[in-house]
Amino acid sequence: MEAEPGRRERRKRETRKQIADSGMALFAWHGFDKVTVSEIAEHAGVSRMTVFNYFQRKEDIFFDRIEDGYELSAQVIRQREPGESIVAAARRTMVELSQARHPLSGLLDGGHQFWNLVAVSPALKARVREAADEWQGLLTQLIAEDVGAPAGDPMPRLLAAQLVAMYRLLHGEAVRQLRAGRTADDFAADQLALIHRAFDVIESGVGIYGVRPM
Repeated sequence: MEAEPGRRERRKRETRKQIADSGMALFAWHGFDKVTVSEIAEHAGVSRMTVFNYFQRKEDIFFDRIEDGYELSAQVIRQREPGESIVAAARRTMVELSQARHPLSGLLDGGHQFWNLVAVSPALKARVREAADEWQGLLTQLIAEDVGAPAGDPMPRLLAAQLVAMYRLLHGEAVRQLRAGRTADDFAADQLALIHRAFDVIESGVGIYGVRPM
């Protein structure tokens, strides 16, 4: 009896990926703003309604990894090691992403081409700003719940803002270096040093805030 739900979930993941891959192919060929949802549906071999069943808007097809980032943020906070602070867990995760050349690190050969499409689309640039606000709000909530912060305590909001700003700086610098012609391997050591420098700055301000009890 469990096999059927498993197959359904697998089909849903495959359909979502098919739509996202079709969208990105069309975006790369024609630019984001010139592609319609109907064209994406036709390319993916699904109905327009099916596209909207998986993605609320066209921008979400382009940024289909946003939810992965949000989920990872929750894991970083909720599953950090005993004795590990929130900042230390975030530092460790950023190092791991960078070493793995994960797309969320920005340190991915060819990844800057994705951001070149963003740079020429007002709609995508607006979605980036919106996503940053969404992420900061989510982090604030996660941090406050995890540490049991009292209502009105500004510390979760302050730390969330610092983490989002730091991530955007690190990711943006990786993209900038790739655009300048450096490879991911060539920039890897410099990126690692920048990660530690950025987190050292944050830790000097928040210290051991949010250390998970042993």
